[in-house]
Amino acid sequence: MILWQVVQQVQVTAGRRGQAGQPWWLPPLPLIGLALLFAAVLGYQASWQLTGVFRPEFVAFMQSHDRREFNPAHRIQRGRILDRSGEILALSEQHLGQVLRLYPYGPAVAHAVGYSHPQFGVTGAEAAANVRLNGGDPDSLAAWGELGRHLLAKGKALRGQDLVLNLDTRLQITALQGLGSRRGAVMALRPRDGAILVMASAPSFDPNRIGPEMFQQDDGATPLLNRATQGFYPPGSTFKVVEAAMAIEGGFRGTIDCPADGYTTSRRYPKIRDHEYYSGARGGKRWAGRSNLSLTTAFVESSNVFFAQLGVRLGREALFDAGDRFGFDQKIRLYPGRDRAGTMSTGRIPRLAKNDLYGLAQASIGQGRLLATPAHMALIAAAVANGGLAMRPRLLAGEPPAPLGGYMAADTAVRLTKMMRKVVADGTAKGIDVPELAIAGKTGTAENPRGKDHSWFIGFAPARDPELAVAVLVEHGGYGSAAAAPIARDLLLQAHELGVTQ
Repeated sequence: MILWQVVQQVQVTAGRRGQAGQPWWLPPLPLIGLALLFAAVLGYQASWQLTGVFRPEFVAFMQSHDRREFNPAHRIQRGRILDRSGEILALSEQHLGQVLRLYPYGPAVAHAVGYSHPQFGVTGAEAAANVRLNGGDPDSLAAWGELGRHLLAKGKALRGQDLVLNLDTRLQITALQGLGSRRGAVMALRPRDGAILVMASAPSFDPNRIGPEMFQQDDGATPLLNRATQGFYPPGSTFKVVEAAMAIEGGFRGTIDCPADGYTTSRRYPKIRDHEYYSGARGGKRWAGRSNLSLTTAFVESSNVFFAQLGVRLGREALFDAGDRFGFDQKIRLYPGRDRAGTMSTGRIPRLAKNDLYGLAQASIGQGRLLATPAHMALIAAAVANGGLAMRPRLLAGEPPAPLGGYMAADTAVRLTKMMRKVVADGTAKGIDVPELAIAGKTGTAENPRGKDHSWFIGFAPARDPELAVAVLVEHGGYGSAAAAPIARDLLLQAHELGVTQ
């Protein structure tokens, strides 16, 4: 229609030119260019609509955004999604003339696998690998032609390609059982190559029962939120791993005086104190304190007073540099491609003013406006375990390992490993020590303005030859040693006994 109007305009203009003594058959060049441009646009649109079934991008678009039941793209029998040992996590079956997407493990792997629904779209691995699961990226053009003919003829549904994840369903279930009815997240990956074996978030949802009510909940449970990769929390004392690395590489030596009554940068602000101070106060006793502490002792005992002063001494530029080096304020891809479903968030380093020393002290103990995701804290633990080198987290099996960046020097990682091992052997996490496994880790108790403290643990095992790195976050769980650390211990033990990290 638009092209016909352009032709009519050309004829009218040509007639005027003929009346003026100019050749009627020679339209002006601007109109010729305009007509060609419209023809090209309409031609591309026609090719997209008429031959779109031969394009993987078009088929994926129609599946994701065209909710009509008669849409032929919904008749594709998508490929299966499998875990690393071949357990089926998602499959398609025909039922009464329709292709249904089924999830045998339901909520256990929901946030990693996601869902594919004709009305509510696609998420997770289903979204990130949409084209492949539909049968995209074929070996030959003829394969796409076959797909197009099936869709146009409404024939037998075509089966897409299978997708294998690095997830281990057994460990995934153990992680969720450890969280129980509590909200939280567990992330576990192999330090040497970044393979993600666990990505658990609670509460979860059942991808077999997607309905409008899931998107209307306002009770704060947010079951659709992947807390492992998108949940931002103050990391508490687990951030002391980053702070200790900064101190080591900044040449810190000696001790810092840590008064029992605490430390503050100004009388205007409340004092930062160690957990023993509050434990004594609750029991009606006055804590005597520790006096001068070395970096190792302060790390093992998780002294807030020490690390708050250390952070102020190192300065805000050191904090900003650490944020850049450790990958804060970034998104990291877990899947190939560009789909936003395939990313994890890292954390947020606050941009503090020069005179905000109290904010700096708070950030140095993982409090204030400093935030991190459980996935990022697992990646930091994995970097320590891998000699300082962070490997890009990978959810898809068969994808080649790729370095993400050097978070710290190799000798710094060696020293931190010894300190983290001492935390479990003699410090705040000694309740989970299993000598034959030699867990190295760091507990964290993060203050929460909306209720009870959050419980953290990050670590890896075995300390000398790490097989698996883990981060556990339990919302309102209290002390890291009491809630998060036992979940990590059970997961690391099971992984070691099953040999799933090999």
